Amino acid sequence: MRKERDFLGELNVPDDVYYGVQTLRAKENFHITGQTIDPDFVQSFAKVKKAAALANMSTGRLDKKIGDALIQAADEIIAGKMLDQFPVDPIQGGAGTSVNMNVNEVLVNRALEILGEKKGSYDIISPNNHANMAQSTNDSFPTSVKVCISYKSKKLITALERLASELDKKAEEYKNILKMGRTHLQDAVPIALGQEMGSYASAVRRGIERIKTAVDSIHTVNMGATAVGTGLNAEPAYIKAVAKTLSTVTGETFKTADNLIDATNNTDGFADVSASLKVTALVLIKMANDFRLMASGPRCGINELKLPPRQPGSSIMPGKVNPVIAEVLDQTCYQVIANDLAVSLGVENGQFELNVMEPVISFNIFNSINYLTNAVNTFVEKLLIDLQPNSKQCQKWLDGSVGIVTALLPHIGYENASMLAKEAYATGAPIREIVLKKGLLPKEKLEHILSPAQMTHPGIAE
Repeated sequence: MRKERDFLGELNVPDDVYYGVQTLRAKENFHITGQTIDPDFVQSFAKVKKAAALANMSTGRLDKKIGDALIQAADEIIAGKMLDQFPVDPIQGGAGTSVNMNVNEVLVNRALEILGEKKGSYDIISPNNHANMAQSTNDSFPTSVKVCISYKSKKLITALERLASELDKKAEEYKNILKMGRTHLQDAVPIALGQEMGSYASAVRRGIERIKTAVDSIHTVNMGATAVGTGLNAEPAYIKAVAKTLSTVTGETFKTADNLIDATNNTDGFADVSASLKVTALVLIKMANDFRLMASGPRCGINELKLPPRQPGSSIMPGKVNPVIAEVLDQTCYQVIANDLAVSLGVENGQFELNVMEPVISFNIFNSINYLTNAVNTFVEKLLIDLQPNSKQCQKWLDGSVGIVTALLPHIGYENASMLAKEAYATGAPIREIVLKKGLLPKEKLEHILSPAQMTHPGIAE
């Protein structure tokens, strides 16, 4: 054990850990989720601390020897080392101070070790005076959240782009499979199965753009704002430099907010990101539910799609296979929608110069991105790639449908079309058969009007 002291008193800290007294207090105080800080967030925080150290060294305030040791420690965290040294619960009081101090303490104790000094020798390198120089939790925490969101969103966007691409492949593969379109869950007019797949791809790409726009908007940061946005204890040269060093460290372009007070006390940018995830989740729910309905049956449902069987569907009904992959995508999206509510409540509960609810905001956004990324990849790999159409069933429903009568309206008029529909419903006879029996159209013209090319594209068959 080593003894460490803060202004509340002294605690014994295990000598084999890199965190210190303030982390230990947070570890004892917050038992909420049973989780610890997201590793991506820890690494993002280390990038922010590295950028701050570089900026402070450039102004001459941070001693080069100390700064180099802190940067080396930060690089080790960024490389994936010491990630087990961040035991703080992600939902916590204090606006993220416990996370900030956890990062500061690990950086400092590793830096001390690099310089050949003992852990806890804060008179040589201090978590507050050096690792936190020209900073506050109130600027370093939200900036780290933004860096982390930007990093995580790339994985989600890659997953969504893959989903859209696979849907495009199905659109091409199924372009000549005609099926019955449905509105109000009732027969409507024909559509190609490929056209449906293409529509899902289009909606997914709209989600991608929505997410990109929201994430791009949070590349404005408040580093240098310190406690309330006034920049107390941060030199103007540091404020000017730190966004540039952060851009260098992350490989992305970050800029300093024009109004640091606004950027410190308002978190609406996080609401935009969460909302983009929620709306994308709504699109994915619609798609997953369509797949479930088209695969329903198989003998007593619609049965137009054959989902790959992934596991037995019942503990009591032999041979039953359920659409489990589509179901898990739905449930993931429900959780994302719930997370968005938590984010919304957190965003609206900021008071005066700070939003102290940033821990719950960031926790839910991180989870939403992680969950969506995993669920979308699962949907593509376990369902979409091996999806098969049931062409015979699609044709069967089409042949027995009354909805195709709509295509005849320009040629026989609404009254005759209504009469045909009424007779078809009453007798069960196909529309084609009734039209030919009544001599309303010659066979060649009827087949042309009811061909896939004519019924699934704009225009009137001549």
